[in-house]
Amino acid sequence: MGSTKCSVKDAAFKLALSPQQVRSLCRSGKIPSVRVGQTWVLEEHDVNNYFHKNSCGIAEDQAPYTTSISSNNLSSPIALSFFSGAMGLDLGLERAGFDVRLACEFNNACRKTIVRNRPNIALLGDITKHDAAEIRLAAGLSKKQEIDLVIGGPPCQAFSTAGNRQGFADDRGNVLLTFLERIIELRPKFAVIENVRGILSAPLIHRPHNERGPGFRPLSPDEGKGGALKHILDILRNAGYSVSFNLYNAANFGSPQKRERVIIVCSRNGDKLPYLTPTHSENGEFGLPKWRTFREAIKGLPKKGQHHLSFPEKRLVFYRMLKPGQYWKDLPVNLQKEALGASFFAGGGKTGFLRRLAWDKPSPTLVTHPAMPATDLAHPTEDRPLSIEEYKRLQEFSDDWIIEGSIVEQYKQIGNAVPASLGQAVGTLIINYMNCKKIKQHPGFPYSRYINTDEVSWEREFERRQAPLLALAV
Repeated sequence: MGSTKCSVKDAAFKLALSPQQVRSLCRSGKIPSVRVGQTWVLEEHDVNNYFHKNSCGIAEDQAPYTTSISSNNLSSPIALSFFSGAMGLDLGLERAGFDVRLACEFNNACRKTIVRNRPNIALLGDITKHDAAEIRLAAGLSKKQEIDLVIGGPPCQAFSTAGNRQGFADDRGNVLLTFLERIIELRPKFAVIENVRGILSAPLIHRPHNERGPGFRPLSPDEGKGGALKHILDILRNAGYSVSFNLYNAANFGSPQKRERVIIVCSRNGDKLPYLTPTHSENGEFGLPKWRTFREAIKGLPKKGQHHLSFPEKRLVFYRMLKPGQYWKDLPVNLQKEALGASFFAGGGKTGFLRRLAWDKPSPTLVTHPAMPATDLAHPTEDRPLSIEEYKRLQEFSDDWIIEGSIVEQYKQIGNAVPASLGQAVGTLIINYMNCKKIKQHPGFPYSRYINTDEVSWEREFERRQAPLLALAV
């Protein structure tokens, strides 16, 4: 079969670039091409390869939903996914038995990943641009057809303790409120909201730290810890949904990664659902298998052909002194200051500096860039960051799940994902409840390393903290 030729104009349209930018890519050899007179001729497959490996190009919306010929999902419970990312959470739902009818994602690299791996799924972009009727239409649902589950992990940066914690004053926080509006409009039987631990303590209104303390007015109740989550709970309960939540370590559900996320489960019928059922425990407690390890996760992964970033040579000097599971504090004392430079004098434990993974423990939480100085994730013995292929194993994507975009964008997509096993635990809980199956519980199970993270103890602690703020506000 002959190859298909492509003009500069056609390539520019495909890549959402200007003709001048395409010609520059041709001249630099970044896209293979042949100069003919005053123009360039490209091969269509070369243009497609560049599209998939880079951030250029626009992944268009896909609608309506079409059922896969080989699928039996017409009888499966229906889920609609928002803030879908690379679909880690959704893959877990599918493994539990859900039919994920629709994905909604704004980021273009993530949209390319969704289109590449799920070409038949309905795909929408900005959630703020689509109302409930449009969402139903895209998913192939009638006006009265029941939706079993709406699920999503709104952008977490607005609530993360690592950021400025602007909460709902941040556009990313406001989109969470839009998500709540869509849940209420769509009226699914169940709704699930996933977010970072910081949402447990984020205020409704953020006051900068340099405007607190002596000489400043006392914090108002809305500026107290936990106000953002309380606002979310009030919205859901006022709409008739019951709410249960906890902070869950994904390692307790079969993930080879220690990653903690708040999972809020809402039920339209008013019943409060139990907590997720753990499948693993750290040391085999509660008669469960031990946590999965990095060694187990990458078993059978070919060593050749992996894709990864590189550490600078000045950092590799120190990595060559470290064994599996060690980090900068395991260097000789006289080299620690040299290894960290100015960061040596920074506060905190600095556990992300010069960090090698241990073979026989779960991975730490994957970050969006494993080669930044403060968030290193190095292979236990090889002098390199974790590879894309290892990242996929740790987030429980299948090896054939294609992550689109540049290598930095791939790391970001995978690093931002929810481990599939945690998504599966959510899906299994809801399906078992829908089918009136007994949901196994382990009283006293340590879902995470923190206390007061379930809705009962959290609300009790929230009210205790609010009492003096309310007294001052009177």
